[in-house]
Amino acid sequence: MNPQIRRLLLDLGPLLVFFAGFKFLGIFGATALFMAAILVALAVGYWLERKISPMPVFTAVLVLIFGGLTLYLKNDMFIKMKPTVLYAFFGATLITGLSFNRLFIKYVFAQAFDLTETGWRQLTWRWGLFFLALAVLNEAVWRNFPTDTWVSFKVWGILPLIFLFALAQTRFLMKHHVEPPPVAGP
Repeated sequence: MNPQIRRLLLDLGPLLVFFAGFKFLGIFGATALFMAAILVALAVGYWLERKISPMPVFTAVLVLIFGGLTLYLKNDMFIKMKPTVLYAFFGATLITGLSFNRLFIKYVFAQAFDLTETGWRQLTWRWGLFFLALAVLNEAVWRNFPTDTWVSFKVWGILPLIFLFALAQTRFLMKHHVEPPPVAGP
């Protein structure tokens, strides 16, 4: 299986389990399934790739902490806040990294494409601000709409927004793309 597709399935699998679990078991059952599914995804990912990336581990830790609080305190506020914390952390990390000349987004996308230094910096700002906007959007949805609306938004709203935002960066990526040097002949 293609490594990118495998990674996508491992990342999205627990979210889809959460969505299905909500439909049949409610928010608390879905939270328990989500916690188990994210651990299974980490284990399967490690078994297949023999490494664990930091982002899935961080996400799993948040799911376990916020999911655990949700179940222990019988309060779904915690699982609803998890995406806010995750996206705010990603956004703040990207933007703060710029202050220290750290282009963390380059670690994520460097294998996919090569950009100018200015391109990496601007892409970092764009993704950082986008993640902060997602954090605010998640807060607005979970605080102002019923739980079933929030669950649908989490699965069918956030994912398309991320995809559309990434797609909207195509022209920018082409503009700041660095062509590899020509290979010298014999």
